Amino acid sequence: MHIKFTARHFRPRAGVKSHAVQAVEKLGKFYDGIVSATVVLSFERATNSVKTAEINLHVYGTTLSAKEKSDEFLKSIDAAAEKLGSQLTKYKSRLRAKDKTRVRAIREKV
Repeated sequence: MHIKFTARHFRPRAGVKSHAVQAVEKLGKFYDGIVSATVVLSFERATNSVKTAEINLHVYGTTLSAKEKSDEFLKSIDAAAEKLGSQLTKYKSRLRAKDKTRVRAIREKV
């Protein structure tokens, strides 16, 4: 899986970048067909800012995305990764359901 990391209008600490990469790599346990991922970190205002983390996953046939805002980047990254985990399980179950209906239709013809 190829992971692209972008920080808009600031330079992130090394810990934030490594945490984001690890969070995206952990999503591989939900679905192994992830082709690439994009992590975008940004913030609003210099003081009392709201930190935003956006994660886009490119899987076979579609793109899944999650965007979260909080007062810290680590919280935003974790919340977005959690959302994507549930989206991946739904996507995987839909793929399996399509395959089962296809197999059932073929069996009924025979």
